[in-house]
Amino acid sequence: MNRSRQLKQSISAHLSDHLSLYTFIAVLFLMGIVFGAIIVNSLSLTQKEDLAIYLSRFFGQVSDGQFATASEMFQQSFTHYVKYIGLMWILGLTIIGLPIVLIMLFLKGIVVGFTVGFLVNQMSWKGFFLAFVSVFPQNILAVPAMIVVGTASLTFSLRLMRQLFMKRRTELILPPFLRFSALVVCTLGVLCIAAWFEAYLSPGLIKAVVDFD
Repeated sequence: MNRSRQLKQSISAHLSDHLSLYTFIAVLFLMGIVFGAIIVNSLSLTQKEDLAIYLSRFFGQVSDGQFATASEMFQQSFTHYVKYIGLMWILGLTIIGLPIVLIMLFLKGIVVGFTVGFLVNQMSWKGFFLAFVSVFPQNILAVPAMIVVGTASLTFSLRLMRQLFMKRRTELILPPFLRFSALVVCTLGVLCIAAWFEAYLSPGLIKAVVDFD
């Protein structure tokens, strides 16, 4: 009981101390989503037709059940998340990595916004449901996890910057480093669940929507 209360207090204190940074990163991600949706409308007719042909072929394969095995999809998805979060962790250990982390989160927003926007643009209500079942299940876990790691990465990078330029030699760097690394490892557990959703849940939902007339 005491441990649970201490954990809640620690989380509450963390959110309170870094609320402005979380807000900034969340807004940046949302801007990426909006920008991705705008890109869809700026595509030429030829580009839209080429993407629509690719999309129809993909959904044709989905309808025929031509998926990769769930285990292969899980491995590919989780490997992608590990590389993405691992890169954020490495960038957080450097000062020059600060802007790159922000760019990564912005680009993630663009990908989500473009995917949803294009599906809705091409397939109307059916595209909306396809976007919902193909994008939402894993990203409801993956996006918050990436935002948390991104915030921790920026926080640690800013700490290094203060030590370097403000000569705070008395401030210990090891405890924050261990907390940052532990957070990344815990986040990988969440992303493992997101990869499971993507591999075992989304394909069946996509097939159900594609086959529905």
